[in-house]
Amino acid sequence: MIATEDLAINETTYQRCVRAFSFLHKRLGLNVELHQAEGTAEAGQIFLFNHFARFETIVPQYLLFKETGAYCRTLASQEFFANNDGFANFLLSIGGVPNNMDGLLPFLAAEILRGRKVVVFPEGGMIKDRRVVDEAGELNVFSPSARARRKHHKGAAAVALMLEIFKKRILSVHAAGDMRRLDRWVEALGLQGVDELLVAAGRPTSIVPGNITFFPIRVEENILQRGVEVFFRGLGKEMKEELLIEGNILLKDTDMDIRFGDPIEADVIWKWWERLLLDWAFAHVDSLDHLFDLNACPDKWVGRLAKSRVGNNTRRLRDRCMAEMYRQVTVNVSHFASRLMLRLAERRLSPVDHDFFHRALYLAVKFAQDRPVLNLHRSLSRPAYYAGLPDGRCEALDQLVALASRAGLLKDEGGQYHFLPKLSQGHGFHEVRLENPVQVYANEIAAIPDACEAVDLAIEQAALMDRPSFAKLLFDDERRALAESRARYSQDHHLEINDKETATESGEPYLLTPTRSRELGILLVHGLLASPAELRPLGDILHSRDYPVMGVRLKGHGTSPWDLRDRAWREWLASVERGYEIISAFADRVCIVGFSLGGNLALRLAAEGPSNLAGVAAVASPMKLRNKNLVFVPVIHGANKLAEWTWSLEGVMPFRLNDSEHPETNYRHIPIRALYELRRSIDDLDRRLGDVTCPVAILHGNEDRVADPKSAKIIYEKVSSSDKTLDWIEAERHGILRNDIGGSVQKVLSFIESLRSEDPAEEGRQWQVPVSQSSASTKDRGAVVYQGEG
Repeated sequence: MIATEDLAINETTYQRCVRAFSFLHKRLGLNVELHQAEGTAEAGQIFLFNHFARFETIVPQYLLFKETGAYCRTLASQEFFANNDGFANFLLSIGGVPNNMDGLLPFLAAEILRGRKVVVFPEGGMIKDRRVVDEAGELNVFSPSARARRKHHKGAAAVALMLEIFKKRILSVHAAGDMRRLDRWVEALGLQGVDELLVAAGRPTSIVPGNITFFPIRVEENILQRGVEVFFRGLGKEMKEELLIEGNILLKDTDMDIRFGDPIEADVIWKWWERLLLDWAFAHVDSLDHLFDLNACPDKWVGRLAKSRVGNNTRRLRDRCMAEMYRQVTVNVSHFASRLMLRLAERRLSPVDHDFFHRALYLAVKFAQDRPVLNLHRSLSRPAYYAGLPDGRCEALDQLVALASRAGLLKDEGGQYHFLPKLSQGHGFHEVRLENPVQVYANEIAAIPDACEAVDLAIEQAALMDRPSFAKLLFDDERRALAESRARYSQDHHLEINDKETATESGEPYLLTPTRSRELGILLVHGLLASPAELRPLGDILHSRDYPVMGVRLKGHGTSPWDLRDRAWREWLASVERGYEIISAFADRVCIVGFSLGGNLALRLAAEGPSNLAGVAAVASPMKLRNKNLVFVPVIHGANKLAEWTWSLEGVMPFRLNDSEHPETNYRHIPIRALYELRRSIDDLDRRLGDVTCPVAILHGNEDRVADPKSAKIIYEKVSSSDKTLDWIEAERHGILRNDIGGSVQKVLSFIESLRSEDPAEEGRQWQVPVSQSSASTKDRGAVVYQGEG
């Protein structure tokens, strides 16, 4: 039996454990991130967490101490204290409490009044299959010991509810002036005085539902598992499973997201007659032990009735907390992919084409982004991470497919996913993490209706959505990418450069779709250091003439020079490719108009021979540069890289000032890296100009002070187009298109008009999908609403 004096927290040991975990945290492959509204950790008193891995039971205490400096009491299984040995004493010294301790609930309530926090795992044990929703949609968990499903433990709700009642009792005793009773409570709790007791009683009793989510879950050998097997041969299957899963979580670059929901106050609204009943029952409450033992009420009938009403409210509070705890799951792409696999298997849609699956998975992510109640993993706010899903390009998807293939859940061949019988079969509680990790992922979001609905809607819309609606989702990613980059490059160490920037016009990409469709769409590509705003005046003119227009944003532009400093030229080309895909959904053929670097990139894309390319207008495109000092750029860039490797500095000369013709759209600081990448892109284009066969219009200022006029001749001579023109503009300036020097705009418009055909634009373009993958019941659903420009 554990005595009360044995429960004292050893603050020295506790702090040593915090430091030790902090040391290990920095050296493990575990990326712990806490998500909370400001002040939640400080205000919360009881913290609830789900339970999937053994080691996670020590993380909440570490984070709460780090955030608030408060010591925690943590409920632990009685088996750890059974032998009363050194390990049991250690657990007691750092706040552990056995879950079978006599007087447990009043003890925890008293600890909260003393300023301690209480950590509870209401599932009662590790829920390895993540299955918390039964066939009837009710929340419950599987108990391996009882081999049956049961409700979550309600101890935390009971502590919170009864503690709130006791706090009100304290305040009523104080109002009645019974100081002797207050003094006894102060002494019993070990507080400094009545004032401290009244402050504690006046603080709301709040439960904070928290959720711990791991991403990704891996099932592969690791050094921890191999090492244990060397020393302890013949490991049981259960132990092997735990070492495989939890060893990979600890050692292999895993995100551990801990998310706190809003605090839930335990101040239940009682009916008037319940209030009278409670006042009667608790009129003689003299201690927390007495309060939690309603059987001690002098009037047994009143006591039983009061206990019944308290029990009902405890269960309601428990159920509310559980729903919130599971709602705090940090949802990632593997969750969506796993539910998608299972839903398609349920509908017997196997095999399913890669194109359909990848498109549906992308749609699930996009639909989820429109549901603010979902807590999405940070990767799902970064289009660079998930935007390749329609083409099957996503690291998490690759990892999950490989995992499912090794587990015998699916077969990936012939451009199709074949869902195997094992995917839908049941598995033992201790085996499921190894045998069916897809089911584990899917179970984790089963209690979140919005996440499940996003997947189900994606399956329907993947077959029905037309190309323009899908393209508008891709365009939304372009805008999200801009917002994400702006946030990333607005940290303190970026501000010295950012604050000196002069660009005032919006760096947003734009998509202008006319009410009257034309068969020719226009993609506008801006120059180095600029943004889509550079060609926006031309875009507005084209839009007024009923052309679909997209102004693409090259990676690194429209944000911060620091952003541009981190980009390679192939990322700029990838931006143009994405823009081409988007605008192609609104027209049968596309003309690309590029200025300066944008002209080079337009020609480089043309060299790939994309389908439906009508032509390229390359304006002031540089194959040679007037500034002879740029010959030293590779040397300076190399010195910068060396400086970064050898010093904790940003390089010897990361930026140089730019005397721009258009400071309202251009960066004032040029990253040396960007000039280096410009040189590389020019060298690559020079080798590929011969592959350009579409119609090309070249415009160049005859005295251009930036891009040597010889550039225009090089392009004209090297492209293989039979339809090509070269127009010289009388100008010293580089920005001939933005300033419409020498009728440049009209020349571009004339070229575009020459590309038009008389065939009307095809309407209602849709993907061709197998009939079995569409559903007649979804025909009334509308396409995704577009809320962008135009």
